[in-house]
Amino acid sequence: MKALARPPFRARLRALLRPPRTLSVTKTGRTYLVVTFGVGLGALNTGNNLLYLLLGLLLSMVVVSGVLSERCLRDLTVRRMGADAAFAREPFAYRWAVSRKAGHGFALTLAEDLSPLVGTGRLGYLPAGKELVVRADLAAPHRGPVRLTGVRVTTTWPLGLFAKTRVFSLEGTLLVYPRRGYACREPGQAETGPRGESGSPRHQDGTGDVAGLKELAPGEDARRIHWKKSAAAGRLLKVEREREERRIWKLALPPGLTGDALEHQCEEVAAQAHQLLGAGHEVGLQLPDHVLRPSAGAGQERRILQALAWVGFEDVDAITKQEAA
Repeated sequence: MKALARPPFRARLRALLRPPRTLSVTKTGRTYLVVTFGVGLGALNTGNNLLYLLLGLLLSMVVVSGVLSERCLRDLTVRRMGADAAFAREPFAYRWAVSRKAGHGFALTLAEDLSPLVGTGRLGYLPAGKELVVRADLAAPHRGPVRLTGVRVTTTWPLGLFAKTRVFSLEGTLLVYPRRGYACREPGQAETGPRGESGSPRHQDGTGDVAGLKELAPGEDARRIHWKKSAAAGRLLKVEREREERRIWKLALPPGLTGDALEHQCEEVAAQAHQLLGAGHEVGLQLPDHVLRPSAGAGQERRILQALAWVGFEDVDAITKQEAA
């Protein structure tokens, strides 16, 4: 059994000791600082008052940039909306909701802090008193629950010289499904086969292939009337279709798998379930610790994906499982 991956000790210690704001110099900012340093050296060597005035202007712009970026990050409220479905090693849509009580925000970049999720969302302008949704295409490197500790908001406004960052503490868990792909093996034999292929009258009046035409009896559904044939025959004729009952498959995940073998098998089972459910059949799942009853539809596919995502992480606490759900 694998435990839920936690951030490394150094990363967690760095998060505890980190100041409320962090500041980094951008590529443009490094060029700006080099020019400022050069102007300062020129002012000291030549004693030119114009160079002193220019140096003061350059230094004042650094101060103004720090003040305005701090005002941009102040009074922000961030709410994590998450993803509809996250699959390993492929981009998925992820969302945050951002708002502020007063003032305006500019050039905001959002990302998950201390998380293996890769990707950022960007927001150019945030007005006061309005909540906007920021969308990002993120990617997760592996299947399973991913612990989320906070949201990192960064701004380079107003001059793009420095990137000031503020981290909002938001605990949560994102459940990442197995990577989507094509099934390399057949799912095996179904437990029950389809009926109605022999054209037996007992299995007609379904939704399968057309079996023939029959005169509409009183009280029958008028939506089955074939109007062109009825007009040619001079009486009301209905379409009879063969009744196709769903097949039932029970997929199984072999016990004792670990590492890459477990990952590949989860992806294989997920692909088989997607193929069978897309064809309208019923699919169940046999796992080492529990069983999913056969069912059909998109809801069953999501239940199968969730069960496969938790394989190997069964020892996670109940609170984490509730957050992931």
